[in-house]
Amino acid sequence: MGNENNGMENSEIFEIEKGKAGDTSPEEQDGKKNTGDKEKKGGLKAEIISWIQVIVAAVVIAFVLNNFVIANSKVPTGSMETTIMSGDRVIGSRLSYTFGAPERGDIAIFKFGWICENCKKAMGESPAPEVCPFCGEEIKKPDTLYYVKRVIGVPGDVVEIRREGKVNISDISENPSLPAPDENGEYDGASVYVNGEKLTEDYLKEPMLYFVGDNNRALYETEDGVCRFEVPEGCYFMMGDNRNNSQDARFWNNPFISKDKIIAKVMLRYFPNPGLLD
Repeated sequence: MGNENNGMENSEIFEIEKGKAGDTSPEEQDGKKNTGDKEKKGGLKAEIISWIQVIVAAVVIAFVLNNFVIANSKVPTGSMETTIMSGDRVIGSRLSYTFGAPERGDIAIFKFGWICENCKKAMGESPAPEVCPFCGEEIKKPDTLYYVKRVIGVPGDVVEIRREGKVNISDISENPSLPAPDENGEYDGASVYVNGEKLTEDYLKEPMLYFVGDNNRALYETEDGVCRFEVPEGCYFMMGDNRNNSQDARFWNNPFISKDKIIAKVMLRYFPNPGLLD
């Protein structure tokens, strides 16, 4: 009797265990597998979409920043030394001149001319022609030529470059573009006056020499040897800090830059020597 009970119990246990092992049918198992595969595929798709959204957002943000908020520029020459060195990269604020006007002393980035996309040569103060005068190739998409200079005169200012003292050749950097000094090894020195007051220019690299382009001397130099520029409304007078090695308003055919060409106020240099700029 005891053995029969044991047999029944074993049989029941077997059936119960068998039932547990077979709770999920093959069809159900296949269904779960398919569901898992779909979830994996759905998760991968969602992740790809998420990355695309991030990339698109980054591109849009970069576009807005570069076109409406900041201007990122490399300065290729030494015309602003030692404030900005040749090869320095700078960042300017476009918003400064979107909601305000340039002020005297600002360092500004402005459009000055064009660069041929074929030979990479630049020409200032004129729109790009159909054919490059340097290489003879057709110009289809010229690059914009940007300059970085300091604002010296604002609308309504009278900017004067006056001879002032002598500067010995030993007090300035070697510059092959300069003419020979006089028999004493000296040049005429110069200072800048705005509205009759001498500017304090402690940012200059070295003593300023009296040099003005022949065209501008003919147009703006007075009988007493002072170059006098009256800045028109809506325009600005720009000069480089490396005054003896800067092609600036003193030499341009049109010495004044209109407000619509000025795109940003330089705030800082970030490579290779980071620092804020005044």
